[in-house]
Amino acid sequence: MTTILIGALIIGLTLGMLGSGGSAITVPVLVYLVGHGTKESIAESMAIVGLISIAAAVPYAKARQIDWRSVWFFGIPGMFGTFFGAWIGGLSTDAAQLVVFGIVLLVAAYSMLRRRKGSTASNEDLQIESERPPVWKVGAEGSVVGIVTGFVGVGGGFLIVPALVLLGNLPMRLAIGTSLVIIAAKSAIGFAKYEHYLLAHDSTVNSQTILVFVLIGVVGSLVGRAINTHMNQRKLKLVFAVFLILLGGFVIIREGSKVFLSDNDVAVHTSTPPFTNQYAINRLSN
Repeated sequence: MTTILIGALIIGLTLGMLGSGGSAITVPVLVYLVGHGTKESIAESMAIVGLISIAAAVPYAKARQIDWRSVWFFGIPGMFGTFFGAWIGGLSTDAAQLVVFGIVLLVAAYSMLRRRKGSTASNEDLQIESERPPVWKVGAEGSVVGIVTGFVGVGGGFLIVPALVLLGNLPMRLAIGTSLVIIAAKSAIGFAKYEHYLLAHDSTVNSQTILVFVLIGVVGSLVGRAINTHMNQRKLKLVFAVFLILLGGFVIIREGSKVFLSDNDVAVHTSTPPFTNQYAINRLSN
């Protein structure tokens, strides 16, 4: 129980401090620590992160650190993409979803580290660059990010923040506040789709788990926001990237073997070989 509470607190901290990363922790915690199924964990993660994101976005909104243009033109196409991605996710195996999840984390980390080398703290931290991408490009990026995040079952802040910084030309802190609003909207769509899938398969989410994670996560998000105001933005990006690399590597190693094992290999590792069962039957019959 203590591990679960710590995990919920870290989820809130990462959302408040980085505007993302909450789902990246939530899914593994629910799968590996709480013991819930992958599909159930994905749905619960979206509910948890969506609700925490709403609370975490309030201080950013008060400080006018949300770019509403990006919310509309990136977020709305992203919601449609999330619905489609969640539909594909419902048809995929659990292990495949988690491996893709890990790969996406590594790609996002690489993009953040690459940008960090060629950027300056001043234009990231203080202002939006003069050139803004066209609306159609922002919408297309939002749709692609929505599909990916809907498939792997996360709010998508670890993709949204890099996209807003690298492609939307937003400074890091503004990208964080904007991503929280987009995460909340997309999580609502993704949760509805996954819950529909679960109900169709005689399952559902655990509302008590969601409530505990949200309550503790909201507290963590407020603390994370306070930390954010005192941290250099380049250091924030570095912390963010290292976090994604570690977690992505763990998930890929943990789940990768399940994707590539054949059915026969799975049977050998998970159950008694068929000939042994037949031998026992023959002994009983004699």
